[in-house]
Amino acid sequence: MEKHEVVRLNINFKTLEEFENFREYGQQELSMKEDLEGNIIENDIESPFYGVYFGNKLVGRMSLYKIDKKFDRYFDPPQDYYELWKLEVLPGYQGKGIGESLVNFSKSLGLPVKTNARQRSDSFWEKMGFEPITYHSDRDRGENPYVWFPEGVSEQEN
Repeated sequence: MEKHEVVRLNINFKTLEEFENFREYGQQELSMKEDLEGNIIENDIESPFYGVYFGNKLVGRMSLYKIDKKFDRYFDPPQDYYELWKLEVLPGYQGKGIGESLVNFSKSLGLPVKTNARQRSDSFWEKMGFEPITYHSDRDRGENPYVWFPEGVSEQEN
């Protein structure tokens, strides 16, 4: 698979317009758009969004949030980790390694990564080296958590 360059996306009208092409366009992006219209957020805000462009078209994206270790209920030893959401590649660009490049980027940051495997995506996450972890109803609340462990990190015993 070819590697695709992953870039941090600026929060501006152009980026938010591009987001409208994605199925997972929702409340978060709408509120960012409202904040922009109200001039609350600046272009240089630390955006949680990363993407891959094909030419000048945004064709894949994800959001990546750094979670403080005091909230870590997944990893041993407890530590900061990334929560990966909204991984999506536009139809027509799928199967070209774009999703893989986004996931590999998140793994390259050196911290454990947790995601919530959406319907029928389990095999993708397993191929990316993620593992399902023991389901805890109070912690996971109907989610389907998959995690990637860097070397020396394991699942927290609850």
